[in-house]
Amino acid sequence: AKVALLMLPMLLLCIPLGESGTLVSERRNSRDEAAQELAASHAGAQTLTGPLLLMPFTERWTEAQRNSEGKVVGQVAMQKQRHLLLMPEQLRLEGEMAPELRYRGIFEVLFYKLDAKLGGRFPVPAGAPRPSEAGGQLVAGTPVLAVALSDVRGIVGMPQATLGGVALKFQPGLPQGLQGLMGGQGIHAPLPPEALQALQARQPLEFGLRLQLVGQNRLDIVPLAEDTQARIRSPWPHPSFGGRFLASERTVTDQGFDARWQVSSLTSDARAQLLRHVRAEAQAAEDTQVAEAACAPHSGDCTVAAQARTAHIDARNAARGGPIDTFAVSLAQPVDVYFMRHRPAKYGALIIGLVLMGCFMVELFRQLRLHPIQYGLVGLSIALFFLLLVALSEKLSFWQAYALSACASVALLMAYFSAVLHSVKRGLGLGGFVGVLYAALFRLL
Repeated sequence: AKVALLMLPMLLLCIPLGESGTLVSERRNSRDEAAQELAASHAGAQTLTGPLLLMPFTERWTEAQRNSEGKVVGQVAMQKQRHLLLMPEQLRLEGEMAPELRYRGIFEVLFYKLDAKLGGRFPVPAGAPRPSEAGGQLVAGTPVLAVALSDVRGIVGMPQATLGGVALKFQPGLPQGLQGLMGGQGIHAPLPPEALQALQARQPLEFGLRLQLVGQNRLDIVPLAEDTQARIRSPWPHPSFGGRFLASERTVTDQGFDARWQVSSLTSDARAQLLRHVRAEAQAAEDTQVAEAACAPHSGDCTVAAQARTAHIDARNAARGGPIDTFAVSLAQPVDVYFMRHRPAKYGALIIGLVLMGCFMVELFRQLRLHPIQYGLVGLSIALFFLLLVALSEKLSFWQAYALSACASVALLMAYFSAVLHSVKRGLGLGGFVGVLYAALFRLL
């Protein structure tokens, strides 16, 4: 009868245990919100695309203007923008990732500062594109070197770049024709006359880029070159490799990691994927102009234009064909305090059950009488251990918070058992038993 009666406080104690798990989830959500706030005010995860060489052209032609009867009454000058996109033949990247901790309230968020050196070569241009309209003529614009980033706020200082041995000066944003990448975020540099002469002489162009970049936790790199080789080193000892391609070589020690990637255009579809994104954006821009023209003042056809624009946007998204291939590295935190706090709560019922069983064995063999309410108080003291662990681990390292919480719980139970069992020796014995359970749980975690 006593054993059956003790099942009731066991079931009731699952309520504070469940609430403790809910509290851990709430604190984790608060930490994630702090990370999002820092990403909104500082910098988020970074994706590096490029460098790319964009050669713009303006195609001009004339079309016959007809009246309502279909007769030609004049000529109308027309024009549209065309682009030729060159991707590197070779790309070499050397980077050092230095971890940085930033704080939002009591929460710490892991960032990194990347000091990267990029080098490589662009191929000889195959020539200007052919006119797409009858009688069309192409007028070349100023080529630009562009680098797309997912968050340009992470750029530290002024990037230094050379093309064909000539220094370039970057400007914010991506040029027309690449604005569909990374939401238009990036930098570009118009080519100086010396680089233009080498380009017009159909010479391969060597490029170099020095870039310092701050990001949150993760770095993705798009392998756009025919031969992409990257090496990233960091003093952080817990890397997590992801993306489409894992590191071909990596060394991970307590002093940090050293990882290398080798990706060729034979194994990656990133070049074709990027071209699909660019073409889809260009087509979307033309479709938007058509829709806006259809909804001109006094046309009375805005509903049809809006529907056409929505259909074009859907078609553009379908044409993109998903995200672009990348290889990635993250600075992982293997002992996440919220994850570690959530795991002990899963064993809470087991710990409480073992402690109550120990109390029942003492009551049974020592011919003592303990009230079910006293069993409930003992169970609540164990539940307080998990609550104290949640509070302390936000200020201390996990092992320190666990040790203090366990010591406080054991000391409380020793004092209570000594009074209830009328024996300091029995109180110390049961308290030691609880201490062994906490030590076993820590070892399991």
